[in-house]
Amino acid sequence: MWREIVVISGKGGTGKTSLTAAFAHLATDPIVCDLDVDAPDLHLLLQPEHLQVEEFYSGHKAVIDAGRCRDCGLCLDYCRYGAITQSDGTFIVDPLKCEGCKVCVRFCPAEAIDFPENHCGRWYRSRTRFGPLIHAQLFPGEENSGRLVALLRRTAKETAQAEGKELILSDGAPGIGCPVISSLTGASLAVVVTEPTPSGRHDLERVLDLCRHFHIPAGVIVNKHDLNPANTKEIEAFCRERGLSVLARLPHDPAMTQAMVRGRVITEFTQGGLADLVRRAWLDIEALVNLKRAA
Repeated sequence: MWREIVVISGKGGTGKTSLTAAFAHLATDPIVCDLDVDAPDLHLLLQPEHLQVEEFYSGHKAVIDAGRCRDCGLCLDYCRYGAITQSDGTFIVDPLKCEGCKVCVRFCPAEAIDFPENHCGRWYRSRTRFGPLIHAQLFPGEENSGRLVALLRRTAKETAQAEGKELILSDGAPGIGCPVISSLTGASLAVVVTEPTPSGRHDLERVLDLCRHFHIPAGVIVNKHDLNPANTKEIEAFCRERGLSVLARLPHDPAMTQAMVRGRVITEFTQGGLADLVRRAWLDIEALVNLKRAA
C-alpha cells in the first residue's frame, strides 16, 4: 500500500514547490504530483518529458448558434452574469463570464443555444529524472480545479498500484480552498511550509485547522526562519501546543535561488548548509509517515 505525502502552505511564496522538488530527489522511487493546477511550476524544476497528454473538460458553457437565433433578446434579459451581449445585431456569449447556469438554454424559444462541455485545461503523465510526474494546467480564468486535482490524485494512485510504487509525493496548492481540500483528503501526511511573518503565522493556523478537520497528520517546516527569530519561536510554541512536529527550521540561503536558476533542486545543486538541513527534514518526514502507518 502506498503512502501519500502532500506539501502545502497557507499562503503562496513560502518555498513549498522548491522543497517538494528536493524531496522528490531524496525520496526512493516516488510518483510526483503537482496539484497546484491553477498555477503549476514544479515542471520548471523537474523538466518533464510528456508521455501522455489528455484534455480536461468540466462544466458547461452556453454557445449561441447565430443561424438558429431569432434575435428575440430573451437570453440577454435573463442572464444575471452579464455574459451575453449584442454586437452588430448578433447575440454572443462571453465564455469568461458564463457561469453555466443554463437559464438561457432553458428559455430560448428557438432552441438556438447549445450547452457543450467546457474545455478548461490539460493534464499530463510525464517522465522526469526523479521518476513519474502527474501534472496539469487549467486555462486562464477556468474553474473546477478541485475536480482536476481529484483526477490527478486518482491517476497517481492507479499508477502506484500498477507499478508497485510505495510513495506518492504531491505539491499542493496554497491556501485553504477547494484545490487544497481535494489535495488533502485521505493523505498520509501533510507537510506545511510557513514563514516567520504575521501573514505566515495566520495562514499556518488556518491550514492546520483544515488538516485537523480532515484528521490529516501534519508536520511543519519554518522556511527562512532567520528573517524573524522572534516569530519563529512563536510558531514553534504554537506547534508544541498543538502537539505538532517542527520538521525543520531552514535559513534564508541564496543557494536556493541559484539552484532554481539552473533548473536544479537544492539537494542536487550543493552539499552542506541548507541542502543538509533539507535532507534531515526528509528523513524526519519519512520517519513520521512510517510511524503513522505502523500505528
